[in-house]
Amino acid sequence: MAQPILQERAGNILTLTLNLPEKRNPISDMSVVDGLCAALQAADEDISVHCVILTGAGSAFSAGGDLKAMRPDSGGLPSAKPVQTRRNYKYGIQRLPLLFQALEVPVVAAVNGHAIGAGLDLATMCDVRVASANAKFAESFVKLGIIPGDGGAWLLPRIVGFSKASELALTGDTIDAAEALRIGLVSDVVPANELMPLAQKIAGKIAANPPHAVRMTKRLLREGQTSDLKNILELSAAMQSLAHATADNKEAINAFLEKRKPEFKGE
Repeated sequence: MAQPILQERAGNILTLTLNLPEKRNPISDMSVVDGLCAALQAADEDISVHCVILTGAGSAFSAGGDLKAMRPDSGGLPSAKPVQTRRNYKYGIQRLPLLFQALEVPVVAAVNGHAIGAGLDLATMCDVRVASANAKFAESFVKLGIIPGDGGAWLLPRIVGFSKASELALTGDTIDAAEALRIGLVSDVVPANELMPLAQKIAGKIAANPPHAVRMTKRLLREGQTSDLKNILELSAAMQSLAHATADNKEAINAFLEKRKPEFKGE
């Protein structure tokens, strides 16, 4: 059996590829959830990883759930016992949004093809999203008579606004990459052959900065999604005291004053 998650390290950038192209990279499979969680947790713990790129093998980023595993007797998320279905979601796919929300290492989604249902929600879990011109997006759960069970109702409105998120979720309509760019779902759209170079360029710009400052900045951005200004300012003051004490902060100031390129060491 193929590895469900491929890992490729280039310097301080880690690329993770969903690797079930024959199934269009479903993320409902436990092997994918386990593999992705393990890879991301390891990257988060490793300060030498400055940025992660997430993409899909083949023609799809992720088609969401495996429809063949949607029947209650299939061994997938649905069970003949509703109480077991609840546990399957809680200890399966719902681990992903919680993990992404807790990550400090930045994640860039390179959406190479269809991002459908849970595949769209996976993209929204990432910090930056860029797309191939071939990409398609749909919050299509209602088309199957189900609801976004992976946090999509929380994730999508925070990116495209409540009205547009409601339209996408309640109609289940599919949109193309140009529309995704127009509504702010992605930040850039390029031809397919330019997608990974663009994702690598963005990741490289992130990775060039001091890693502790980058990770604490990301943490503040994530906390800002649910916290009020007073608490964010308190957390910012605490994190700033840590940032000022790093060797990289001193190196950044010295390099600027000496008009040279800084050399950050994550210290």
